Amino acid sequence: MSLVRKHSITIRGHRTSFSLEQPFMDALRDIAEERGLSLAALIAEVDALRTREANLSSALRVFVLREAQGSAARQADAASSG
Repeated sequence: MSLVRKHSITIRGHRTSFSLEQPFMDALRDIAEERGLSLAALIAEVDALRTREANLSSALRVFVLREAQGSAARQADAASSG
């Protein structure tokens, strides 16, 4: 089981923090690298798109989940059309 760790980051000129398990942090770093973004830039994008009712930690987890689901769907489409 992966423990939740608190992380601090500066986005759009202000410090904020979020708590994530290590697999989610690893996935965020991978997504940022794939997109040619810094981790802070990717987190800022997620932060800008989230509803104010969702906290940043939850928004980041949902983002990673949706990215994984999209990747799985693309792989399934490629396998079925190939």
